[in-house]
Formats: sequence, C-alpha cells, structure tokens
Amino acid sequence: MTQREPPLTAEGSYVLHDFRTVDWDAWRDAPEHERQRALEEGEDFLVHREHAARSESGQSALYSILGHKADLLFLHLRPEMADLDRIERSFEDTALAAFTERATSYVSVTEASGYGEQTREYLAGETDEDAAIGDYIDDRLHPEIPDSEFVSFYPMSKRRQPEQNWYDTPYDERAEHIMRHADIGRDYAGKVEQMICSSVGLDAHEWGITLWTDDLTDVKDLLNEMRFDPSTSQFAEFGDFLVGRKFPPADLPAFFAGEDVPAPESQGEGGGHHHGEGETHAHGDDAEHAHGGEGHHHGEEGHHHGEEGHHHGDDAEHAHGQDDDAGGPPPGVRDELEAEGVYGGQPHGEDVYAVVLYSEADVDELYDEMDGLRGNFEHYDRHVKTAVYENAGGPHAVASVWEAQEAADTASGFLTDLPGIVRQAGDDADSDTWGTMGMFYTTKPDRRAEFVEKFETVGGVLADMDGHINTDLLANVEDENDMFIASRWQSRDDAMAFFRSDAFSDTVDWGRDVLADRPRHVFLA
Repeated sequence: MTQREPPLTAEGSYVLHDFRTVDWDAWRDAPEHERQRALEEGEDFLVHREHAARSESGQSALYSILGHKADLLFLHLRPEMADLDRIERSFEDTALAAFTERATSYVSVTEASGYGEQTREYLAGETDEDAAIGDYIDDRLHPEIPDSEFVSFYPMSKRRQPEQNWYDTPYDERAEHIMRHADIGRDYAGKVEQMICSSVGLDAHEWGITLWTDDLTDVKDLLNEMRFDPSTSQFAEFGDFLVGRKFPPADLPAFFAGEDVPAPESQGEGGGHHHGEGETHAHGDDAEHAHGGEGHHHGEEGHHHGEEGHHHGDDAEHAHGQDDDAGGPPPGVRDELEAEGVYGGQPHGEDVYAVVLYSEADVDELYDEMDGLRGNFEHYDRHVKTAVYENAGGPHAVASVWEAQEAADTASGFLTDLPGIVRQAGDDADSDTWGTMGMFYTTKPDRRAEFVEKFETVGGVLADMDGHINTDLLANVEDENDMFIASRWQSRDDAMAFFRSDAFSDTVDWGRDVLADRPRHVFLA
C-alpha cells in the first residue's frame, strides 16, 4: 500500500465559533431589571472581548443568526487555545448567559497549506524567509474580521469512499484539483472573503469555512459553481450552513427588542455595515487561498513583490494619494468637492490607494515589463489593478491600485525598477504644489471621442487659469475607454477655484451622460 504525501501546513490563530440560541420565553417572563442587567453584562463582556482582542493579537465579532439553528454567533480569534477557553468560561459568568443555550460550536485553527509550489518551498524552509510569499501566509494565518454585513459558516470534510478517497489520491492529482478549483474563485474577487481553518483533531469535520460578503447571492453563486467542480463533486462532504448579520455589541438591546440591527445610528461605525462602492473583500487571487486547505481552493500559486489583502472591484476604483493618515484628501476638501457635485471618496470604509509612476520608456517596453510584475501582484487580494497609461504629450504612467496603504507603498518599491522611471506622482521637486488625479474615467465606448474632444476644450480653460501648471489625459493601453486626468497646481486654492468654476460644473453635468461610472477625484500632494 502506497503512503500518500500530505501537504505541508502552517497554523496561526485559534478560532471559536460559538452559536447561541435565546430562551425567548424566559426572556419575556423575566423582570425588567433582570433583562437590563443581562444586556449590560452581555454588552460589557463583548465590548471587553473586542478591546482585549486588539492587545492579545486577536479579534472578536457578534452576529445575528438567521433561521432556527441559532440566534447569535460569538466569533473569537486568539493566538492560544487557552485564550478561547478563558473566553468561554467568562461568558458563563454573565447574566446574559442564563438566557442562552449553546446551539453548536466549532473549534479550529487558521491554516495555510502547501500544495502550491512556492508555498510548499516556503513552508519547507527552501525559500528566503523575507520572501513576499511569507507576507501572504501571515495574512492567511492572522486574518482580519471584515465589516461585511453577512457571514456564512459551514464545516466540511473530504470523502474517503472506495472510489472517492481524497486521502488515497496521489499528491499531484490533489494539487491539480486544488489549482483548477482556484480558478473559480478568481471571478468572485471583490465580492466574498474567506477564512480557512483546519479542525483535524479539533472538531467533527476537517475544516471550518467562514465566508464574508455584503451580498449573500454572491456566496450562493460561488458555492453553486463550485459544486460542479470535481474537487467538490467527487470529494467534498458538508455540514450545516449557518448565516448571520454582523452588528455591534451596543445594539444588543435592539436585537432583543426585535428592532433593526445594526441600529441606524451605528451603521458605518465600528461593527456596523457599509454599502459603499467596492466595500466587499476579495475571494481569490492569492496563492494557496484554500477553501479547507485541501478543499475549496480559491487562489493561484505564486508570489509577488508587494502585499495582499482585500479587493475593491475592477472598474470603480477611486484612489487616494498619500497626503494624510486617512490615505485621501483632508475631510474639508472632500466636503468642498461634494458641495460642487464631485465625489472625493470616503475617509474610511471604501478608500483604495494608488501609486503612480511616470516613465520615459517606450510604451510597449514599459507594458511588457509591467505585465510581468502585475502577474505577481495579482496573486494578492489587496491588489485592485495595475496598468500602463499612455500619455501622448509626455511621460507615460504606470498606475497600481491597492486596498491597503502599506501594500501600495510596498508595490511602489518594485515599480520603481520599471524602465525609464523619472518620478512618482506626488514627489514633484516643488513640494508646495498641489496635485489632483481623476481615477478612473471609464467612458461609454461610443462616447470616447466626445470625451477626448471635451478634454481639449477644458484644457483651453485650464491654460488661462491662475495657478495651473499642467494637465494630461492618459489612456489605459489595454482599454482605451479607461482614462485618468492628472493636473498640477501652484496651490490647493488654485485647484479649488477651478472646481468651483462654471466650466467645471458644466463638465461634471455633461460627464454623467458620457461616463460609464461615477467620476472620482484623487489627490496626490
């Protein structure tokens, strides 16, 4: 009998999914003072867990569960199993615990498995410890609980039937299953994020899968498509699915009163849910992002010269420059733009980050070099897009958009190695100037020529405005309808004078008919 080769694995945070039902009859019959005490102690317990999590390198979250299987989910991630043990016992000391019973629970540990070549080499110690793949693995082992509205949890195992035995399948065949399975997940980047946890030896199944999304139909579509992939149809067995909605502990009174949660005043704050554009997280596009480690694999193997994380979509990016801690223009500028009918981005919740470098190299040479680097970037969730934009009147640009500031900063270090780089947007010699960048104007295909003509007209207006230095229109070499406009001004006041002008207002109104998406403005200072 042949001994099959198991994959190498790495483990990170221990995870407890604690599902609770509420004894609603006991709750209704309890005196008001007892219910009030239960709510106060329950909120204190959960808030303390959230605060303690940050100091313990862990996380906690609260969800309202739909259906009969449970009413609440307490989700805890901690570095040690002892931490989860303490949390479980601490809750039983609260008055709220007396009104709940545990419907089910699941104990597991986050896992990265080494079916992909580069992950396997890293886990085997055959790759430099400073390699970028290590950043990816660390993110898999220490994930962040997103602010997505919905959560879907289910356990799964691999079949061990005579003709469908995953554990008696040769290693290369298992790896091929996983990599093919990964391709399916790529289509759900920006829609679903997952946490993969191993429960071999810890619970009834072999993996616990947690999916987060702002649209449950995306989870349905994803899993339905994966049902038809052989790695699932031949080898996967599932437990019960439980679905819930995230809400902050402060809304426990609203939950028990049958009111909306998150409560309206808490939406968009800590623990609340957001529906800004591009707010969901990626599901796929990163190496060894395995659904169950050896099960539903949603990424491709590879490494990149940057970092990975969450994806905000393909066409609706609004990048913000590196001019303040929030990663975007100061709030006052946002407010001024909104007053002028110009979208300046949100300070939190839907920002993405751009690095733009200018090159004097031949555009074809620049594209070829960029494309190779982009292939590495695309293995990471936080990567939104990287493209070359051709500038007929000056240096071409490479724009790389990421969800996280640190990822964009890391990527910039590698983008500077592209041929002919002369400067990075925002790094002008005259640091007192003010830069604006509209990213990205996606025109309707039949209106592109009209858009270019309008730009030339507006360019004439700009040339006569005080403080205007230059303005360029650049087009994506892969999609001529995807463009951005970069301007440089002597000061912020000069730029704002243009934004308040009738010419700009007319252009904004006109653009609503010409553009395929809402225009955004980016500030690089």
